[in-house]
Amino acid sequence: MIPQDILYSKEHTWIRVDGNIGTIGITDFAQSQLDEIVYPDLPNVGISFKQDTVFGSVEALKTVSDLFIPVSGKVIEVNKSLINDPILINKDPYNAGWMIKIEITDTTEINKLLSAAEYGKLIG
Repeated sequence: MIPQDILYSKEHTWIRVDGNIGTIGITDFAQSQLDEIVYPDLPNVGISFKQDTVFGSVEALKTVSDLFIPVSGKVIEVNKSLINDPILINKDPYNAGWMIKIEITDTTEINKLLSAAEYGKLIG
């Protein structure tokens, strides 16, 4: 099921927007394609990223996949739970498996993201 209260990128990341704060992770579709995730490589707090650039990666049993940030922003928090328990990304990608929180620097970029219905069409 695709949560309706968040927005999606074509690169299979999601963002939950609360004012100018965005919580970001990978979609259930993405984690299912990767299989078991064994290590997330996430940025440090304070680093800024432009929309659609790589902000980290996830290592699964057979591959490594880059993570693309859905909107521009500065990292204000990293989900440290994922270091000891990366399987949270597989088990609960939209809640406990969130990856980073950012302060959004350009809220107009949110308009370029996909709704749940649009993302559902993208992944079929």
